[in-house]
Formats: sequence, structure tokens, C-alpha cells
Amino acid sequence: MPNGGDQSPEALLAQSVANNERLRSRNWQIRFRLVWGGVLAILVLFIIASLNVEFAFIERSTPFILAGIGLTILVSFLSISLATLLAALGALGRLSTNAMANAIASFYVSFFRGTPLILQLLFWYLALPQLGVVLDPVICAVGALGMNYGAYMTEIFRAGIQAVPVGQREAAVALGMSERTAFSRIVAPQAFRIVVPAIGNDFIAMLKDSALASTVSLQEILWRAQNVGRREFKTLQTFLIAAMVYWVLTIVFTAVQNRIESRLAAGDRNKVVKG
Repeated sequence: MPNGGDQSPEALLAQSVANNERLRSRNWQIRFRLVWGGVLAILVLFIIASLNVEFAFIERSTPFILAGIGLTILVSFLSISLATLLAALGALGRLSTNAMANAIASFYVSFFRGTPLILQLLFWYLALPQLGVVLDPVICAVGALGMNYGAYMTEIFRAGIQAVPVGQREAAVALGMSERTAFSRIVAPQAFRIVVPAIGNDFIAMLKDSALASTVSLQEILWRAQNVGRREFKTLQTFLIAAMVYWVLTIVFTAVQNRIESRLAAGDRNKVVKG
């Protein structure tokens, strides 16, 4: 009989293939990072050499620009929360058999997807005061971003709800659940898991679109970059700083989104194994 430590030829072959795959993956990651670092280094050197970068000015102005990060993230979080709520209501309206609810939801989606976001921002900030409604720039930004993104996310939520098999709801009703209970306990949780990646993508896009709020005097990253750049006639350098800040924020929140998606996927795999 073979010893406990002996392995069959099939097991040795499988282990060899797995080791080769790990080595290939590690080499790919190394090459990927080297190319990334090389491109970034070339870009930085080109900027320094061709734009006559003043490091003293960058050191002085960067803290002022970075102070807008908190407001940018706050506005983005509040806006995506409002957008998610509106998208859920809009999706239910779009799927409703009630003509009035369906018409209102359809009008909302059509109007806010059919007009520019910058126009909606300016309407909140410049047009509403003519009606006697004067709002804080934060409220204007959150309202415009939330309602605009909510219109786009409505169709995503609707597709997520429709992706849940109808048979599951029918089975729940057959077991004695009401339509509302079946939706809240069976359909909604599954639909939410489906649309989580889309919510994450829209939040990352909203981080960048929040720069449009600088037009309504919101003192976020871009507003601060414009302000200090114009004051000292170095707008190009401050815009580069702002671009790097937005880029880093995008990388960070993309990593967070990937982690959330991985956990959700792991949860689904565990359910399948337990099942």
C-alpha cells in the first residue's frame, strides 16, 4: 500500500498545474505594476519638465484644495442616498399597473434623463430664488445630483427587480404570503444584491460629477482649485492637483466597491454550498 504521504500521478499533475497558474498570475501582476508605475513616472516627469511646476506653490495650495475632500464625499453620499430612494420608488412606479403611478415615474425618468445635469444644478441655485426659494449650495447640489442619478438608476432597479424569477414570488404567495410580504422578503433582497454593483459605479461617477457643483459656489475640490489658481494665475497647476485628488478618490472607492462585491459573491457561494 502507498504511504500516506504519497500522491497519485493525477494529484501531482493537478498540483503542478496549480503552481504554474500561481506563478503565471504572479508574473502578470508584477509586469502590470511595473507598466503602471512606468507610465505614471513618465507622466509626472513630463509635467514637471514641460509645465515649469513650482513646488513651493503646490506645497502651499495643496492643503487648501484637499480641504474640499470632506465636502465632496459628503455631498456624494447624500446624493447617492437620495438617488437610491428615488430609484426604488421610480422602479416600483414603472412596474406598477396603476396608470397614475406609472405615468409619474415615467415622466420623472424622461425629464431628468432628458435635461443636462448642469442645467438642473443652475435651476436649483439660480431659478428657484426667483420664486422666493433660496437654498444652501449643499442642498442644491444634493437635490440636483440625487434627482438626476435617481432617474438613471430607476431603470437599473427596474431591471434588477425583473431579474428575480417570477416563480419565486408565485411560490411565496402559494405558501400564504401576501404580495407585499413576498416582495419585501423574497424579491427586494435579491434585487438589491443585483443592483449593488451599479450603485457603487454610480457613486464613483457621482464623486467626479460633484465637481459640477462648483458652478453653484459649493466649496468642494474643484471650486477650491479654481479659486486659488485664479488668485495666483496658476490654474493649470491647481487643476492638476484637483485631477490627482479625484483620481485617488476614484481608486480608493473602486477598491472598496470591489471588496463589497467580493463579499457578496462569497456569501452567494456559501449559500450554494450549504444548500
